[in-house]
Amino acid sequence: MEITLDKKSNNEGLVKIKLTEADYQPRVEAKIKDYGKKVNIKGFRPGKAPASMIKKMYGTSVLVEEINDILSKTLNDYIKTNDIQILGEPLPDMEASKRIDWDNQKEFEFAYQIGFVGDLKIELNDKIKATAYEIELDDKAVEDTIANLRSQYGDTSNPEVSEEGDFIFGELVSEDGSTKKTTSLPLEKMDGRVQKKFIGVKKDDTIEFEPAKAFKKGESAEDILNLTAEESQAFATGKATFTVKNINRTSEAELNQDFFDKIFGKDAVDSLEGFKAKVKDVLTSNYNKEAASFSNEKIKEAIVSKMKIDLPDEFLKKWLVAANENKFSAEQVAAEYDQYATQLRWSIIANEIAKNNSIKVEHEDVVEATKNMIREQLAASGLGAQLEANMDAFVDNYLKGENGDNYMKTLNQVQSEKVLAVAKEQITVKTEKVSPDKLREIAAN
Repeated sequence: MEITLDKKSNNEGLVKIKLTEADYQPRVEAKIKDYGKKVNIKGFRPGKAPASMIKKMYGTSVLVEEINDILSKTLNDYIKTNDIQILGEPLPDMEASKRIDWDNQKEFEFAYQIGFVGDLKIELNDKIKATAYEIELDDKAVEDTIANLRSQYGDTSNPEVSEEGDFIFGELVSEDGSTKKTTSLPLEKMDGRVQKKFIGVKKDDTIEFEPAKAFKKGESAEDILNLTAEESQAFATGKATFTVKNINRTSEAELNQDFFDKIFGKDAVDSLEGFKAKVKDVLTSNYNKEAASFSNEKIKEAIVSKMKIDLPDEFLKKWLVAANENKFSAEQVAAEYDQYATQLRWSIIANEIAKNNSIKVEHEDVVEATKNMIREQLAASGLGAQLEANMDAFVDNYLKGENGDNYMKTLNQVQSEKVLAVAKEQITVKTEKVSPDKLREIAAN
């Protein structure tokens, strides 16, 4: 057997494997002999069919099977022994394979195209600059959230006469009568002049208005009235009538202990000041999770932009098409390739940072990360303290889920967090406090 690597560039090459009869024949003969003991052939007792017949019937398929097994093991061992950090998977020369004469050839040569990481030098220093974002909430954001919570947990009623802020349920009919729609009108979203028409109405009253001009700027009649495309066309112009069937009103929940307990659990807070502080803490925490995720991606981008990592682009595009079993065309892969390449470059950098800093993830790290995730989920439901005693069972069930994929997903997440923590210590990260709206604006650009 002979195996060689013909480097075409710093990150791409051709692995060639030559096999002689001595490399595969003993395995082929042993497999055929084993077949002879097991197969049943009409006219012969089990295990008594002539070896020549067995070879004629199964020889070629056994040869192909054994050679493929030899090639797979040989290629993997070669890559591992020579510490080649391959990208994607080796691509066999399919055209050459089609020319093989399995019935008559005694010697074979196979070629595999591989892409790999070339010379790599990762240097993190304070010249690499990135920004991490931290959410800062104002009092209005807290008050708006409390107002929404009071509305969600408020009492509902069906008054006889409508007031500002009510929802009016009824039947909408186009001007020519050809289109009817049972829907609900939220008065707070209606234009002030039109809204007045619907205040002080009662069941069975009919109001005439123009749906297309009925709502505040930025609001869509199609969305608010839940219209189909055909219905939207019918109500796009002209007047319509709306007959009231019911009036729905939600009164805000009172800011009392019962309300506080519904939101945060029994006696978690015991005053309005404590409630507002808790709302702010929870909001800030939730927003900062999003901010941290966005910041980490920007930090990765900053590091990747300063590292020169040449990828075997054409090989990887070819491999992506093959690996996805032709689910994506070459054109589709090319359109998404830049994003994939950025992620791949970070993966290469992260592996190098982990190796250079002896970063390892232990089983205990995975378990602890899973516990923290479950605690957050339970806390959100208000059941954290009660279910803590069953934490080990929750963790075990989760990590065994999805055929072990949950375990690997958590392990990779922990490794990524450890790598980023090391990277942040070595580069310059400036923290900028922003509002949620400002962060969304930054993320959109």
